[in-house]
Amino acid sequence: MASLWHISVVVVLVLLGGSDANPVAPRRSQLDVLHKKPLQTFRPFNIAHRGSNGEIPEETAAAYVRAIEEGADFIETDILASKDGHLICFHDVTLDDTTDVADRAEFAGRKRTYEVERANVTGWFVVDFTLRELKSLRVKQRATFRDPQYNWKYNIITFDEFILIALYADRVVGIYPEIKSPIFINQYVKWSGGKKFEDKFVETLVKYGYKGEYMSEDWLKKPLFIQSFAPTSLIYISNMTKSPKLLLIDDTTVQTQDTNQSYSEITSNGYLKFISKYVIGIGPWKDTVVPPENNHLGPPNDLVARAHALNLQVHPYTFRNENLFLHFNFNQDPYAEYEYWLTEIGVDGLFTDFTGSLHKYQEWTSPYQMKPKNAEQNTF
Repeated sequence: MASLWHISVVVVLVLLGGSDANPVAPRRSQLDVLHKKPLQTFRPFNIAHRGSNGEIPEETAAAYVRAIEEGADFIETDILASKDGHLICFHDVTLDDTTDVADRAEFAGRKRTYEVERANVTGWFVVDFTLRELKSLRVKQRATFRDPQYNWKYNIITFDEFILIALYADRVVGIYPEIKSPIFINQYVKWSGGKKFEDKFVETLVKYGYKGEYMSEDWLKKPLFIQSFAPTSLIYISNMTKSPKLLLIDDTTVQTQDTNQSYSEITSNGYLKFISKYVIGIGPWKDTVVPPENNHLGPPNDLVARAHALNLQVHPYTFRNENLFLHFNFNQDPYAEYEYWLTEIGVDGLFTDFTGSLHKYQEWTSPYQMKPKNAEQNTF
């Protein structure tokens, strides 16, 4: 039987989903939902990467509702913009891999080639579609080895709709949006008054009452982490919001999209010290922290220790249950991988495609109800 909050979320999204524009912010009384259970802050955060996308197509309302039901502390999303300037939840700047756009005859002429992060990319780009057109598409699982039964059942949601899913949950659930591909978006989408993608991003958060430094009273009511691979975007919005920010770190071979810095440069002591003035943490690809050797774990480097020395949190990505993504040391056991990262490496949060698995592991090892009354909160 569906929970009452699940039903209320569905009703809200149905009412909003018929609009071709971003929904107008509900009255404040609608958003001040009485939450019975606060955000847990005594153990590393369970971050639902694109929702519970190991089970349901990524970045859909259903994937986020599922993740919340399974115990996610934060639901994570990627924010892009449509041709007409609406903010949407979608991972790729192209629609090819996870929608039915290629089967839609009316969009056959929209295929383009653009330069994206120093490479020519050909496909159907989100910036060439209005929100109404994007809403008409249906999405599928990215990976063919994952359950296909929910393919083509859901559509793309807006940033507003994503936020409402968290706000209407029956407990405090944080949001973890990414400023995705800001250089590309700002190049092809224009807003009135000379506003930038980052301005619209922060405006949306402020509209729904997201504010305050990490662990402040305001933050605990509506928890938020802002993430991006683009350090200049994080620095730019630092003048607009005190909400906590994290710099994402890609593979060692990938340069930053905006400053063309190498991995070694942005993980140097000097740069970490510099960026710590603007962010409270980093989100590295897990293989950059523990580089694998022939699918076996290699020796971990000192990135986590150096980040913690600067009081920076570390939230590595992405943890997946399938054996394809588990190094040989873990014996096909995702719980063994969680144990390694949480106890031996000592990270402060995990991005996972399988929220339920991480939640079960944490409830076994550090259950919520066993939190001491005087337990200290996370300080990293």
